[in-house]
Amino acid sequence: MKKFMIDILLQGLDNETRMALLPKELEVIKSWEENGSLLASYIKEDAPGIYLVLQAEDKVDADQKLSTLPYYPYMKIEIMTLR
Repeated sequence: MKKFMIDILLQGLDNETRMALLPKELEVIKSWEENGSLLASYIKEDAPGIYLVLQAEDKVDADQKLSTLPYYPYMKIEIMTLR
């Protein structure tokens, strides 16, 4: 498994939709923490988004994991491999 820094910027997500999707979003994130896939998460201070350190086989696997998040359709994502 490799480590990836995921830079996520949320775009086009209105507050009502965000709140409706939040419980499922948190459920998925919690399951990643419990199974060791998610190593760290940091909420951005200056923009609507988050940084994640995620373990995955490769960038495609990382994106496939991210695609299970309810907020995924509203995400602009950059995936960077870490050493």
